[in-house]
Amino acid sequence: MGDSLVEVGNNNYLNSLARCNYYPYGIDSPRGPSGRCSNGKTYVDMIGEMLGLPDPPAYADPSTRGPRILGGVNYASAAGGILDETGRHFGERYSLSQQVLNFESTLNQLRSMMNATDLSRFLAKSIVLMNFGSNDYINNYLLPSLYSTSYTYNPRDFANLLLNHYSRQLLALHSVGLRKFFIAGVGPLGCIPNQRAMWQAPAGRCVDFVNQILGTFNEGLRSLVDQLNHNHPGAIFVYGNGYAAVGDLLNNPARYGFTIADRACCGIGTNRGQITCTPMMIPCPNQNQHLFWDALHLTQSANAVLAQRALYGPQSDVYPINIYQMSLL
Repeated sequence: MGDSLVEVGNNNYLNSLARCNYYPYGIDSPRGPSGRCSNGKTYVDMIGEMLGLPDPPAYADPSTRGPRILGGVNYASAAGGILDETGRHFGERYSLSQQVLNFESTLNQLRSMMNATDLSRFLAKSIVLMNFGSNDYINNYLLPSLYSTSYTYNPRDFANLLLNHYSRQLLALHSVGLRKFFIAGVGPLGCIPNQRAMWQAPAGRCVDFVNQILGTFNEGLRSLVDQLNHNHPGAIFVYGNGYAAVGDLLNNPARYGFTIADRACCGIGTNRGQITCTPMMIPCPNQNQHLFWDALHLTQSANAVLAQRALYGPQSDVYPINIYQMSLL
């Protein structure tokens, strides 16, 4: 579940401006443009592969039914947020609460495919990956011309609003029998080409105030994970420190084989971040050396580093255990 960082094509079936189903998206994928907002795979695609799982199909794809749903389903939607109104200027999208409702319709199908004991075991073994929060900042709180939240809430109160909504939906998923959750924090949005261009950051600099605002949310999310683990001993909730992982890529690009960390491979304007990758735009020739594919999203090469860290990383990356350790429970 999540947003465009992990979407695989749900918005192709929605009346949405937030879509990535055209060339040059998917330029490095044998499947071509699928709706993934990258030149290739998302980090969740890679985690699934490393765990030996099939690619989960998009929930909205009419063929996502029957045996296909047994290997997992992807509910993520570009422009979707924790708050229902987030991203509304893009048209239709699945918010967190809608994705939970969509899962409940999958659950009804599963109930017709297995008995209660098998279903209970199936759900307890399943891993829920959740990647939300970015849009609640860049496509809500930080757009005062379209959304009133920044007039109503200071950063701490807004973070608490998000965490309360998130917590409620996590408990709804827990209540139907899911027991393993990976919850990704928000990355350093002040460093993405879109925000650098929008706030006219000096060359090589991130937008510090954006990173400070969302720091409150990440701290609260990690505390929420502690609280959920304490209150639900039969379940495991894991916090993914996306801020630190992407921050490390930004601070030490050469260590991971990147040469360009501040501008997109596909886009127009300052940092190639003012207008994101449009249909048939010719991308940079060296996308594997870029951290960012477009104004908002990482390249497949950067996603590979994130997948590795989420799956096998130490507690500073994934807390209290990593996804591989969770998969063995």
